[in-house]
Amino acid sequence: MTPTDDRRPRLRALRRASLLGVVAASSAALLTGCGLQPATAFVPAVAPGSIEAIDDLPDDAAITVTAKNFTEQLILGKIAVLAAQAAGFEVTDMTNVPGSVAVRQLMLDGGADMTYEYTGTAWLTYLGEAAGIPDKQEQYEAVRNADEANGLVWLEPAPLNNTYAMAVRSEAVAELGDVATLSQIAALPVDQRTFCVEAEFNSRADGFAPMLERYGLELGAADGVPTSNVSILDTGTVYEATDRGRCNFGEVFTTDGRIDSLDLTVLEDDQGFFPAYNVAPVLTDDVLATYPQLAAVYEQISPALTDDELRTLNRRVDVEGEEPADVAFDWMVEKGFVTRP
Repeated sequence: MTPTDDRRPRLRALRRASLLGVVAASSAALLTGCGLQPATAFVPAVAPGSIEAIDDLPDDAAITVTAKNFTEQLILGKIAVLAAQAAGFEVTDMTNVPGSVAVRQLMLDGGADMTYEYTGTAWLTYLGEAAGIPDKQEQYEAVRNADEANGLVWLEPAPLNNTYAMAVRSEAVAELGDVATLSQIAALPVDQRTFCVEAEFNSRADGFAPMLERYGLELGAADGVPTSNVSILDTGTVYEATDRGRCNFGEVFTTDGRIDSLDLTVLEDDQGFFPAYNVAPVLTDDVLATYPQLAAVYEQISPALTDDELRTLNRRVDVEGEEPADVAFDWMVEKGFVTRP
């Protein structure tokens, strides 16, 4: 071992300690400023299920799991923590980190070993590409290949695709000609082509106007979607406005729990306009080289992470007020990945 090699573990530990301090401080400041309660690092104790304890795992085997500070990411982060614990690891829980960029930096700088990330976010935000790729497999492969140079390994993605969509209140579907796809909106009378969208989506280069254009409609045109047919609303109010009939079609995210709680129907993006945002386990090449068994641990979970499953889990937190750790634990037990000790 060279002197440089001998220093690497110590440098990595020092860098991690520094990053942990920075993230903890920024998290505390953000949460205090927003009046939110910070998520704790607690998760219920688990025993192995279909995720079995790894044979011959060193007693000091440890990984750090990180996740962003919104509901779906908190749930996924707790799932990741529980899975690693069932496999026999000592886990440092660094979920609830404020912002995508901070999580990305932790993964790049050695402050964390594993996270659940979205293919579209990595492609557009981290890698700086100008446009997303609607084909899920192509988007995944592009991100996977690009991130190899950054020391990150993308395992196979889950079916979960948390992307933009348009939804309609379910009781209005029949009134709107049994509309089921975005293409069918163009067949409706102009006065029925009413939309509720957020300001950001309305102004994005890959947002509302280009979406309409893809589906043969022009924003602002009398025979397309007149601007009087569009309500631009604050973040978070689009769902309720759509449910109340202020508009026929509302901008949503495909895994939001309010889709189910308000009984909204998501329209199929049949022309493939929206980029793919499939979630996948991402690990550092260092931790996978040391513990290659981790790939099998997370790959058995991914097929069960679907849009429908996450809408249900997100609703339990956002609508019913449950804790992300409890929701993640119940789901892991229900699927047989872990058992109660």
